[in-house]
Amino acid sequence: MMKKNLIVSVFNSLPSRRSILGLCISLSSTLLLTEPVLASGDLWDMSLDDLGKIRVTSIASGTQTPLDKAAAIATVITADDIAAMGATDLDQVLETVPGLHVGRSDQDYTPKYIIRGITSTFNPQTLMLINGIPVTGLVFGNRGNVWAGMPIKSIARVEVIRGPGSALYGADAFSGVINIITKKYDDLRGTQTGVRAGSFGTQAAWLTHGSSYQGINVGFSLEAETTDGWKKIVEQDRQTLLDGAFNTHASLAPGSVNTMKDMVDARLDIAYKNSQLRLGYQGRSNIGSSVGYAEALDPSSRAASQRYNLDYTYSLKDLAPSLDVDSRVSYYSNTQEIKKSLVLFPAGAFGGAYPDGFIGNPGYKEENARVDFNVLYSGINNHLIRSGTGFYWDDVFEVTESKNFNPNFSPRANGLEYINDTAEIWLPEKQRTSYYLFAQDEWKLARNWLATTGVRYDHFSDFGNTTNPRLALVWATTDKVTTKLLYGKAFRAPSFSELFATSNPLTLGNPNLKPETIDTYELALSHQLSSRLLYTANIYRYNIKDFITFVPQIGGAKAQNIGELQGQGFELEADYSPVYNLRFLVNYAYQQSTDQKTDADVGDAPNQQIYARSEWTIASDWHFDSQVTWVGKQKRVLGDTRPANDAYTTIDVTLRKQNAWRGLDVALSVRNLLDADVTEPSPGPVVYLPKDFPMAGRSVYGELTYTF
Repeated sequence: MMKKNLIVSVFNSLPSRRSILGLCISLSSTLLLTEPVLASGDLWDMSLDDLGKIRVTSIASGTQTPLDKAAAIATVITADDIAAMGATDLDQVLETVPGLHVGRSDQDYTPKYIIRGITSTFNPQTLMLINGIPVTGLVFGNRGNVWAGMPIKSIARVEVIRGPGSALYGADAFSGVINIITKKYDDLRGTQTGVRAGSFGTQAAWLTHGSSYQGINVGFSLEAETTDGWKKIVEQDRQTLLDGAFNTHASLAPGSVNTMKDMVDARLDIAYKNSQLRLGYQGRSNIGSSVGYAEALDPSSRAASQRYNLDYTYSLKDLAPSLDVDSRVSYYSNTQEIKKSLVLFPAGAFGGAYPDGFIGNPGYKEENARVDFNVLYSGINNHLIRSGTGFYWDDVFEVTESKNFNPNFSPRANGLEYINDTAEIWLPEKQRTSYYLFAQDEWKLARNWLATTGVRYDHFSDFGNTTNPRLALVWATTDKVTTKLLYGKAFRAPSFSELFATSNPLTLGNPNLKPETIDTYELALSHQLSSRLLYTANIYRYNIKDFITFVPQIGGAKAQNIGELQGQGFELEADYSPVYNLRFLVNYAYQQSTDQKTDADVGDAPNQQIYARSEWTIASDWHFDSQVTWVGKQKRVLGDTRPANDAYTTIDVTLRKQNAWRGLDVALSVRNLLDADVTEPSPGPVVYLPKDFPMAGRSVYGELTYTF
């Protein structure tokens, strides 16, 4: 069975073994294999573990496939890559992916993973998975507004699809898919502990362990971090404008952003024969309000969240001739908790009507459960057929709120009051269920041609039905060139906040929303120019209908279907190793997304990005890595008269010494070496922060890791 999977995945009829190097290395990623590829031996007799030494991905079709043969434009980033970046958080890792920019929301600076210019208030268009299971919540459609990032010591690899993935992953796989694969026993053998300290009062520690006990493989990781955050100054905020209207002096600007946070992440992976059990916990506390939830500085508020996940998978390989079966049940829960009141506007706001400040404290709990079942059949020559079904249940409950204002935003007579279980609550408690059916065929239709066709049908309890097809043609054009032609359709149902949020001074729901859809066409080319130089290029075009975003109006921005968006662009990537101990990686991305009604740029995303990294092995166990990130100008949304947000360039360097002393590794990283003035766009067209969101300046981190 394993060999048949690989035969389909890597074109067992390639002209010669010499072509393996060019056709199996990941040319769809900037982060490619540095170790020599086997020059002899039979690739099709390799195990999946051995194949893993080449860059492979399963995110595109569910089958382990070399990246340049994957049925999508995909990127794979390994733990070694993360170390070379000097990254300490997932956001820093994702910024290196071509066509993906990490923007910021005014909600705790929550990251917005903007793929190919597709962005909106809460960024629900990008689906995030952990070990293949969505961690997207139904309230906002994103990871939650108290996400606060994710540390990286438990991450084995990150796989990213740029483009729709609904044919395989269902709703929310709209602009792209990010799959975070956590470390298990094979990645953690032995025990490792480490500490990190650096700028902004940052302190972190971690412990990982992997062992096998009588055939039971156990992997465990625990990470903790605390930071005071950077303290960049905001000169004017939303209250500054209100002070001008009310002739008051309530604004706390000039004042610093508040990006402090405490977090704990724990993961346990237990595997025995055909079974795998995974548990995860992500605790966030003492989360500052960044620029303030209403873009009015709020230094005192604190938020928290608790996220739990559990999944159990049972696999039967060769249950019948040429038939594999996988079944999985999973559970995920998330909370939003307000520990210290969110002061949306400071004391004295609105002409003194709110002497204690304008306060609103929304909270909720959400949990969901999934059951997935799929089969893989390889009994038909040249076909690998995958099909499956599943059920999803999501419940938003214990919605809470205390506030000191009425639905018309006048002061409450009794000041701050709990309004739980009343018509004034910010969000009603609701459920959504869905089920799906899908089928996919990976078909070697001719010599050196592989076609992946698929379709998925989803039924939602509140939105009815949707059907999303896909088609991918992969052609081993020559010994050194691979060509791909891709089409995909995706669907996203509105989140509960987009539908039902009420009595909210920030965002209001709209129960009349339609789901949004996207059709995407892509053409990709990968070329092994020489044994030392590899490059890839792709172009794409997409069309979005009924796009959902929050449109400013009196009483708060309201969710609306704003019509049709059209985008196009291209991405270039290269990997060059001039000598054995030196490697360069570079990528460039260009995108343009246009509102078809107004012919205006959608804005709030860079039209151009450049990333470059060098990896230099100075001497035995000594590594010097550097990277440059250039983010081009970000145009404004229609109606925002400010000039485009300035382009910026950051330089990061990392010096690493492995085995400095008896299992002790040492690393020193400097991020934003030249202390560039980095800002991310604040929302428009109504402008409350004229100078945008200030981001971190130069920072320095030292790290010690000891392996037992």
